[in-house]
Amino acid sequence: MEILTGNELLSGAVVYLDTEGHWGEDLQKARVFAKDDAEARDAAIAATKATGMVISIEAEAVSVQDGVIVPNRIRERIRAEGPTTPRFERQNLDEDGHVSI
Repeated sequence: MEILTGNELLSGAVVYLDTEGHWGEDLQKARVFAKDDAEARDAAIAATKATGMVISIEAEAVSVQDGVIVPNRIRERIRAEGPTTPRFERQNLDEDGHVSI
């Protein structure tokens, strides 16, 4: 199974092709293509490339676990969910916003 993912040209946001043929940021609304849907997947890629609105389009392998779409690669999980490391508060920098080296 695969989904289509890319980046919206104007914002750079990670987007997924949904079941209605629109690109959105919610991975769980992505259209899941089966192996026998290759022709439809390729047509969707070609149509999207023609618009120039979404770049770096890729077919990404996924599995569906209890109704939840789960990307097989950690790279795509990070793109969908955010960093895998804890987020920290910003450091208090000097007045000019620079760190002395």
